[in-house]
Amino acid sequence: MRISVTRSGGFAGIERQAALDTAGRPDAFHLHGLARDALAAGEAAPPRGVPDGFQYTITVDGRTVHCADPQLTQAQRELVRTILKEGS
Repeated sequence: MRISVTRSGGFAGIERQAALDTAGRPDAFHLHGLARDALAAGEAAPPRGVPDGFQYTITVDGRTVHCADPQLTQAQRELVRTILKEGS
């Protein structure tokens, strides 16, 4: 499974992107669960966030959803943090 995250907005307005392929990872099952939950809770169009908050685009195997601070679910927050930290 390929998961990509784009984070935009924030105080400085700097965009950050990262992607991760779960194949062969020992935590793949956990990441698949997070991705499934993140997609289920995401929106088709970018939601309204808060001033200077981050907005996220999450794409999992070609399916894209949007979410924004502070309304991220726990699964979305953990998935975003993992992908932006470990992805390339």
